[in-house]
Amino acid sequence: MEPLIQDPPPRKVGIISRIRANFLAGIIIIAPIGLTVWLIWTVVGWVDGWVWPFVPDAYHPTQLLNRFLGLDGTNEIVINVRGVGVVVFLVFTVLVGWLGRGLAGRSLLRLAERFVERMPVVRSVYNGAKQIAETVFSQRDSSFEQACLVEYPRRGIWAIAFISTRAKGEVLEHLGTPEDEIVTVFLPTTPNPTSGFLLFVPRSEVKVLDMSVEDAAKLVISAGLVYPNDLEPEKALPQE
Repeated sequence: MEPLIQDPPPRKVGIISRIRANFLAGIIIIAPIGLTVWLIWTVVGWVDGWVWPFVPDAYHPTQLLNRFLGLDGTNEIVINVRGVGVVVFLVFTVLVGWLGRGLAGRSLLRLAERFVERMPVVRSVYNGAKQIAETVFSQRDSSFEQACLVEYPRRGIWAIAFISTRAKGEVLEHLGTPEDEIVTVFLPTTPNPTSGFLLFVPRSEVKVLDMSVEDAAKLVISAGLVYPNDLEPEKALPQE
């Protein structure tokens, strides 16, 4: 009788490997937090540096505090509070929005836009910036409806996309049929989902996913590394 082959004993993890594993785990935890804090701190500082030159010196925090305490130039307190400029900017923006929504503000805005329309280069820049601002900051409740799979760029290859709405107008007249409706689908690129392709696909050729739009976006941004169930990715796949 042949002797049974025993598995080799597990290798012991050395102290260097443990330190390296802990270091990598710490990087994974610290990097997103540090990047977020750095980004917020940088943006706040940029807004402060842009806003403060428009604020009179008498209304700066240093001048207000020393005037309140009665201190002169010899023993005055110098303070630099980052973020005050952001507060000034927010208050100013709210005030402009409140005035612009009024009758006088709308009339003044239409008058200024008619003046801008007569300036060739300025007109193009203003109209483009206005369209971007209206799209990004619009308060209308419009978003992607569902995540889905479409065959792209050829048959047999599937890509994640997002259903935005049903096709309308001239597109529906040319492509729509009584048997199958046409849906408008946005197919994002990886890992930058802000660019992509606008597709008009028959609904019968679209496979709707159970995962949410947010989970599908994570899957696209991570290039397939982050699934909705990231602990057990195989359970996130549809079962045959």
